[in-house]
Amino acid sequence: MLTGKKIILGVSGSIAAYKSAQLIRLLAREGAEVKVVMTPHAKEFITPLTLATLSKNPVLCDFFTVENGSWNNHIDLSSWADAYLIAPTTASTIAKLANGNADNLLLATYLASHCPVFVAPAMDSQMYEHPTMQNNLKKLAQAGNIIIEPLNGELIGGVHGKGKMQEPESIIYTLKSFFEPKDMKGKKILITAGPTFERIDSVRFVGNYSSGKTGFALAEVCAAHGAEVTLVSGPVSLTLRNNNIKRIYVENAEQMYKATMSCFQQMDGAILSAAVSDFTPTTVATAKKIKQGTENLTLEFKPTRDIAAALGKIKNPEQFLTGFAIETDNAELNAIEKMNRKNFDFIVLNRLGDIHANYGFDSIKYSIIHRSGLKKDYELKSKHDIAIEIVKEINTLIF
Repeated sequence: MLTGKKIILGVSGSIAAYKSAQLIRLLAREGAEVKVVMTPHAKEFITPLTLATLSKNPVLCDFFTVENGSWNNHIDLSSWADAYLIAPTTASTIAKLANGNADNLLLATYLASHCPVFVAPAMDSQMYEHPTMQNNLKKLAQAGNIIIEPLNGELIGGVHGKGKMQEPESIIYTLKSFFEPKDMKGKKILITAGPTFERIDSVRFVGNYSSGKTGFALAEVCAAHGAEVTLVSGPVSLTLRNNNIKRIYVENAEQMYKATMSCFQQMDGAILSAAVSDFTPTTVATAKKIKQGTENLTLEFKPTRDIAAALGKIKNPEQFLTGFAIETDNAELNAIEKMNRKNFDFIVLNRLGDIHANYGFDSIKYSIIHRSGLKKDYELKSKHDIAIEIVKEINTLIF
C-alpha cells in the first residue's frame, strides 16, 4: 500500500533517532520515496549523511543553506508529500506542534501540511504521563493527526514505563493500514485463532501445535480494510498491533464454542482458522496434579462440540463462512468434503505433508478451494500475505 507514496520523515532530537535509519529502509522496501527533515538537535543523535544515504535524497535541517543561501521551501516540501511521519517526536516537538510553533523546518513543514500526519512520541514515562503532555497529544489528535502510541519498556537510565517509541515495523504497519482500501468498512467479521488446551489435571493439558499466526494476520488485515473484527483466540503468545480489534480470550474448545456462537449472528461472516481440539478428557483432576506412577495412565476422551458445523447450520444467505483444512493424505478430496459438510463458502487447504506446511513456519503453501470448484494454488508465502489473499476472496463474497 506504500508503493509510489511520497513520505516525509521528520526526525527530532531523541535517542530513538537511531531507529529512523530502519524506518527509511522499511519504507524503501515498501516502494515509498522518502525525504528527511531533521531538527538541529536530531543531528546530535544520527548524522544527516546516514539518512541521506539511505533515503537517496538530501536531508533538510535548516530553512536555508549557509554556504550558498539556497532556500529550503517548506511549502513545496509539504505539498510534495502523501504523508508526514514524525518519528521520533520528543516532548518539546509535541508541545510546539500542538501550539503552532514554527521555529525550525520540521515544525514549519508540519504547519504547511495538508497530508496525513503521523506522530510517534518518544520520551521518559513521567514526561509522557504528565497532564500537559496528554493535553498536547489530545490537541494533536483532535486536529486530525494520527498518534502512534509509545510502548511500555525500558527507557534511558534503566527506568521502565510508557514512552518508548514504537518499533519501526509497527510504525510501517500503521502507515500501510492507513492507506489500505477500506472496502470492508461497516462489515463485522468473526475470526478464531490458535489452539485450544483441554485440561487433564491442574497442570497438564492436551492440545496441538497451532501458533495462531494465521488468525492474527487475518484479524490485522481485515481491520486494516476497515472491518470491525472480533478475534476469539486460544492460548498464544502473540500481540495485536491494531488496538481496534476486539479480542476474546479462551482456553478450551467449549469456551471457544460458546464465544463464537454468542456473537456469530451479529456478524457478516466468520473465518475459522483456530485448530480446535476434537476431543477433551471426560474427567479432569482440577484440584490436584496426577502423580507420576509406575503403571500406564489411561485417559478417556469425548468429542468436543463442532464449532464449524454449528455455525454452518445457522449461517444465513447474507453471511459468509470459511475455514481451514490440514490434511496428510487425499488432501484435496478431504478438504472439499469438509467444506461441503461444514457449509463453508470456500476452504483454505494446508498440506501437512509439504515440508513448508508444518506448524510454526512463518511461510507456507496453501490452496483456496471454492464451492464452485474454483481452485487457486499459492507458492510459498508468508502468513500475512496468505491473509491478504484470503481477504481478497472474502471480498468477492460480500460485495
